[in-house]
Amino acid sequence: MENQAYKPANPEDSRNYITPIFQHQNVPENEEKGEEWNYQEFLGLLQRRVVVVVGVATTVMTGVVIHLILNPKPPEYESSFHMLVEPVTDDTKVVDIVKETNPSNKSTLDYDSQILVLKSPELIANSIKQLQAAYPYINYNYLIKSLQIVRLGETKILQVSYRSKDPLESKVVLEQIAQEYLEYSQEKRQTRLRQGIQFLEKELPSLQNRVAQIQTQLQIFQQRYNFNTPESLAQQIAEQTANLTQQKQEFELQLAQARANYAFLQSEEGKKAVLDSYPVYQVLNSELRQVDIQIATALSLLQEENPNIITLKEKKNSLLPLIQQESERYIRTKRAEAASIVQGLEVNKQALERDEQILEQKRQQLPIITRRYTELQRQLQIATDSLNRFLSTRENLQIQVSQTEIGWQLIQEPYQPAYPVTSSNIIRDIIQGLAASIFLAIGAALLMEKLDRTYHNTRSLKERIKIPLLGNIPFDHQLQSGQSQTIKPQKPIIKFSNTFSETITGVTTVLEQEYSNYSTQFVEALRVLYTNIQLLNSDRHIRSITISSAMPGDGKSTIAFYLAQIATAMGQRVLLVDADLRQPQIHTLSNLNNLWGLSSLITSNLPVEEVVKQLPSMNALSVITAGPVPPDSTKLLSSEKMKRLMVDLHHTFDLVIYDAPPLVGLADASLIAPQTDGLVMVARIHQTDRSMFERALADLRMAPINVLGIVANGEKSNFNNYS
Repeated sequence: MENQAYKPANPEDSRNYITPIFQHQNVPENEEKGEEWNYQEFLGLLQRRVVVVVGVATTVMTGVVIHLILNPKPPEYESSFHMLVEPVTDDTKVVDIVKETNPSNKSTLDYDSQILVLKSPELIANSIKQLQAAYPYINYNYLIKSLQIVRLGETKILQVSYRSKDPLESKVVLEQIAQEYLEYSQEKRQTRLRQGIQFLEKELPSLQNRVAQIQTQLQIFQQRYNFNTPESLAQQIAEQTANLTQQKQEFELQLAQARANYAFLQSEEGKKAVLDSYPVYQVLNSELRQVDIQIATALSLLQEENPNIITLKEKKNSLLPLIQQESERYIRTKRAEAASIVQGLEVNKQALERDEQILEQKRQQLPIITRRYTELQRQLQIATDSLNRFLSTRENLQIQVSQTEIGWQLIQEPYQPAYPVTSSNIIRDIIQGLAASIFLAIGAALLMEKLDRTYHNTRSLKERIKIPLLGNIPFDHQLQSGQSQTIKPQKPIIKFSNTFSETITGVTTVLEQEYSNYSTQFVEALRVLYTNIQLLNSDRHIRSITISSAMPGDGKSTIAFYLAQIATAMGQRVLLVDADLRQPQIHTLSNLNNLWGLSSLITSNLPVEEVVKQLPSMNALSVITAGPVPPDSTKLLSSEKMKRLMVDLHHTFDLVIYDAPPLVGLADASLIAPQTDGLVMVARIHQTDRSMFERALADLRMAPINVLGIVANGEKSNFNNYS
């Protein structure tokens, strides 16, 4: 590619190429959120923390070895004896029959509690005094540390073992303890039974009084309400209620009839009907009618002045008052009888209503009576059960005391061990120490990994930052050692047209370059980065980019420098501008002097072509160094002259790359990036702090900057090499 001189562009012809939008391109999430620990990540963790793992493991293992050398473990001898603590005899079977609570003849002894009792200081204090005559150093703590008592499976046998450095001591100690346990089984158990009987005898009177008191309360309660059980009382109330209801209905019917009869007697028809049924009245009426007939017959034959007629009339006149008087008397008598019947029926009805109210009160009190009766029955049942249990227990204990007590039996006596059970096993201890050191080393590595705030690989970077990953630049030893700073092609460069995606028809053009001073993975990663940047916009090529990072030391200047070389090798007219006016690095990487540069262009009228330099090893690449460090770089980068200069450079070169200062805490990159086609963020694996990087991205959201993507720098993972 021929070196082309710088030609200023007309500012009026400049087009608006800035994208003032913070763009987050959505990328497919093929990986689940969160950290998924698989074996590859675990191996990567160990590789990153190999120094910690080796250091911790070596330190722990060294301590273990020193401890084993300085504190060798002496051999120990163990003796033991077996003791039957629940002998099965015919007498115990009799006790079980009396109890009726152990039909399966299973053990009722709490072995865990019994073992604690056997280890108690009170029980073995006498044995310790006897042993101290021959072994003065034996005390309770010394003895209990080596004494072990266990139950053999589900049997009734206890195994008592003792370890000591002296085989004779282990035998003597167990013999003394066995003798103490046998005496305990014969004396203490008998004492325990008698104490139990005394306790029962003391408590039985109060339980009997309690039962008698509750029975008395229940009897008084039943007599007060005149019932045997709540069910019988409820049935009695129901029957009485039914009888009263029936009687009330009958009385109401009779009362209605009596009232109707009384009302009927008050009417003329009632009077007539009553008189018609009165014999005296009937006789008198009959006589009156006969007199009337006689008078009528006599008048047909005689004159009214006839003495017979007069006599008959006098008789009639004497009958009429008598009939009237007798009828009124009889009517009054009947009415009085009817009124008396009505009054008597009303009195009986009122008595029934009073009885009904009394039954209703009893019915309402029935739940209270039932609850109280149930409570008294429950209290009586509880008190009776307690009394029965105490009586049964007292009887059983009396039977046990009366029987011949059989103590514990020693079925295997203590012996003097001939061979140690433990000895110093150096190989086993070393293996255990090695395992412990490895586990501790891995734990320390995991702890440091948890406390580490950096990105360990591109996978973790992509999971946390949802911005396109444009490139993954591997770690290169040539860069680390500060050797060759330029890419040296061994074959001629084939020049492409300015349109990056132009298809060359007819002949397939192959770009093959081999670099003698850098690894193939490093160069190919830079090519991929350049290609991805150009593919971000399908409408037009990206003509200017800003490269920055969140923190110093992430490798942004190195990425910008070598990306410019790759773009130049791909046939582009590239200008690399060192916009880091605080700590410039491009002149060091390119071996150029920094007497004048970007700061000189902004602060003076120096022509641009005098500042643009060509890389000595790659003449097609133009470079503008930072120049003298100004006192206020922010003021220079925000000036109108800087903006016009960037417009001119944009129209003159195919690609302009600006190396900007870090974002966190500085405004320089935020002033340059809006004037370019986008910003590329560089994150260094194992170095960039996650919180600082995410803070920088959060700050960019408030600025009109197009974030093109991120570049992972310095990963030491294995890259596939297809050649």
